[in-house]
Amino acid sequence: MTPHLLSMQDLALPSETLQNNLARLPLAQLPLLVMVGVTGVGKSTTLAALQVQLRGVFTLLPDRREITDVVMIAPQASAPVIDRQQRFELTARYRQAHPGGMAQALGELQLRDLPALPLVFDGLRGLDEVRYAAQAFPSWRFVGLHAPDLLRVRRLLGRADQFDTVAGQTGQMPLPAQLSSIEGVSEVFKPSQIAELAALQEAGYTAADIVSKTKIVVSERRHYDPAATRDFLLTLPSERFLDIDSASMTPAQVAQLLEAWL
Repeated sequence: MTPHLLSMQDLALPSETLQNNLARLPLAQLPLLVMVGVTGVGKSTTLAALQVQLRGVFTLLPDRREITDVVMIAPQASAPVIDRQQRFELTARYRQAHPGGMAQALGELQLRDLPALPLVFDGLRGLDEVRYAAQAFPSWRFVGLHAPDLLRVRRLLGRADQFDTVAGQTGQMPLPAQLSSIEGVSEVFKPSQIAELAALQEAGYTAADIVSKTKIVVSERRHYDPAATRDFLLTLPSERFLDIDSASMTPAQVAQLLEAWL
């Protein structure tokens, strides 16, 4: 069985609810299971394993990108935005007016009908979003996944996702120089790790792909501090937060741990 996948048509924005005068179920009041983690920590893989473990008996809300497109980006852009760095800039602008970011946007949405539980959202990022969600919505529980940044780059290189792209490659320079020129890269990767990234060319990956995926990891570390987010989540009671190191467990093991915690 596959999980029940909701679309944005199954949800209503506050203005739509007000306009149509329909009774809805606010996500703010429902027992929501929130996946927390930046790109490449294994959230999608975990959900796929959980689908097998629970035989599909759960409901997955529209993903972060869909909600971001409708609630955050569409009001600011005249056309769809794919470039990751542009999306970061637009969502950062949204957060200036809405400190809770995605958590605030998600909490304002409402469902037409109550679907099969658990109700899962993938996912929140960053201290501001997670802290807002934990404090504003006491019925929400959190699963935090983390993995080393080098592994995150390798995982991004191993998948074909149209959103895993950034602009502005500097292809005329040798790959180590390209990687070293990425803004903020020294705050994330040591020189020895940059050499490891450059060596990924020997595994058949192109220089452009390696630079692109490294930029994504560095940009997310700058916009969403995973360490600070995890530190906050660790202050929550164990029944509200499950901490998972996806680098040390198989997807099946993660799914089993998650099912037991649920």
